[in-house]
Amino acid sequence: MVQDSTFQDSPQRRRFELTVGHETAWADYVREPGLLVIRHVYAPPPLRGTGASDRLMSQVAATARQEGRRIVPLCGYAGSWLRAHSAHRDLVAG
Repeated sequence: MVQDSTFQDSPQRRRFELTVGHETAWADYVREPGLLVIRHVYAPPPLRGTGASDRLMSQVAATARQEGRRIVPLCGYAGSWLRAHSAHRDLVAG
């Protein structure tokens, strides 16, 4: 069963957050002209294996597309997620 989740951009922390129940997965970012650099994706242990990071990255990709930015995935998870989702491969910079 997938719990309700809330996605938000937290610019003061420079991260996207997906809150599920009382836990929050997040992706650190830096916005540069035309780019969204994803430095690190983290899910707390209770959210691992639940698909939370996948849902988080889906929202990150949607945000990048909406803002007209390409993604620089410095984080291994972000890079592998983008390679695994052909609908978003066009967002990878370089």
